[in-house]
Amino acid sequence: MKSKSFEMAVLFDFYGDMLTDKQKEFFDLYYNEDLSLGEIGENEGITRQGVRDAVRRAEDTLREMEQKLGMVARYGKLDAQLAQITELAETIAQVNERGFSNADIERCTQEILEITGQYADRAQAAPAAAF
Repeated sequence: MKSKSFEMAVLFDFYGDMLTDKQKEFFDLYYNEDLSLGEIGENEGITRQGVRDAVRRAEDTLREMEQKLGMVARYGKLDAQLAQITELAETIAQVNERGFSNADIERCTQEILEITGQYADRAQAAPAAAF
């Protein structure tokens, strides 16, 4: 993974609903709003350590969910495979254009590219692309 913040952001996108409301709030303030543990504690009327414990529990829960379910890893793998399918379809279309001019091949490759494009559009709207 690229960094802890990136890892946590991706895990939160996938599994954030598994956290308590307070964990979500503290996690968001710490990672997304870039507030310090002390600032969060001061705003919430609790100790820095209390905030740290909540954020740490949230991190542990997110990592545990990924370890058990593996959705982020699968998403990343599917994203890579989709890119490979798109690249292969484009290559087939180019070869067909240069040497065969077969209407069926052209139609099939265009359908593949349309389908992969639809999935790529959904992936951009979905949680951050995994690794």
